[in-house]
Amino acid sequence: MAPAKLLVDIHTHVYLPRYANMLRARSSVPKIMTTLIDGKEQDRLLILDHEPSGGRPVGPQYWDRDQKLAFMDRHGIDVSVVSTANPWLDFLPASQAHELALELNADLEQYCSTGPDMTDSSVKRLYGFGLLPLVPEITTTSLLEAVKQISEAPHLKGLIMGTRGVGKGLDDEALDPVWAAIEAAGLVVFLHPHYGVDGKAWGDRDNGHVLPLALGFPFETTTAATRLILSGVFDRFPNLRLLLAHSGGALPQLSSRLASCIDHDPVVASRLKHDARYYLGKLYLDAVAYGPEELGFVSEVLSRANRYEAGSTLNEPADRKVGSKKVLFGTDHPFFPPLQSIEKWKSVVENLEAISSVQGWTEDEKDGVRGGNALSLFNIS
Repeated sequence: MAPAKLLVDIHTHVYLPRYANMLRARSSVPKIMTTLIDGKEQDRLLILDHEPSGGRPVGPQYWDRDQKLAFMDRHGIDVSVVSTANPWLDFLPASQAHELALELNADLEQYCSTGPDMTDSSVKRLYGFGLLPLVPEITTTSLLEAVKQISEAPHLKGLIMGTRGVGKGLDDEALDPVWAAIEAAGLVVFLHPHYGVDGKAWGDRDNGHVLPLALGFPFETTTAATRLILSGVFDRFPNLRLLLAHSGGALPQLSSRLASCIDHDPVVASRLKHDARYYLGKLYLDAVAYGPEELGFVSEVLSRANRYEAGSTLNEPADRKVGSKKVLFGTDHPFFPPLQSIEKWKSVVENLEAISSVQGWTEDEKDGVRGGNALSLFNIS
């Protein structure tokens, strides 16, 4: 059995050495390039065209396992479920994406399996989300091969996925065999943004990365998850487990508006088996929200889902304690490093303080969000 009250980080990234080396060899975005900053050479990561600030500094914290473990130790994190950071394999041709996905999944299994165990426990300190070669012109056979590989890797507990699917989005019917295989294997899909929204929305003023990251990323997740709901994926695959980054973006806040718009639109009014708010109960959200009020709110929205099942007569009030079972701690490491040298990262401390301060959660619910929910979701024991 896993020790009680572990702190488990489910939103933490890595660029494995094979992936980082591939980015170094590229001449176009995404790439890692060496540039002069104040007369000193510095590696910079560019993952989008027109990257603000000329990209971001990148170093061993992005790929060195010892540095990941040191970060965990410094912040009291017992277990991390690591994932390749965006843009994954989106920019590669199908044949290269297929080959690299299988290689990176094998690399990640080794990264986790050869890492340390918890003291006095068989629980590993590192688990992972694998990759699918989700690019246009990929074959269904290639995708299913990657799903099978991930499902057979003892330390890979799911897969991370962007919002483009195989080029047309996650509501593309071409993905149905993939959803079926993922559901049958019991894997968790971690849905993470990369592209944001049209950059023209941010205007001409230089605001660094703030608008794309604070708003663009969550808006992208909101749109992708909503398209997935509207496509009927959760009706066809009711046991699919989807984890949304950044606490689900704006979807919890807009879910009742979404339901009303569906009811009033003849194109989609009769498409789904249930009210749209029911499907939010199928979702898991990370706790990368930085504020207790936000976490309390999303847990309320998740808790009311069964009220909106077709034919339901339930009318009990929303209960934050119930919804908390679907919320899981994350750090987004190694992104959002502090600008000054400090012992603990603000992004970690703020998320832990937010969990501790949610009104309506007892210590049992808070312990669940910190780690117990993840141990259960990923069957770590």
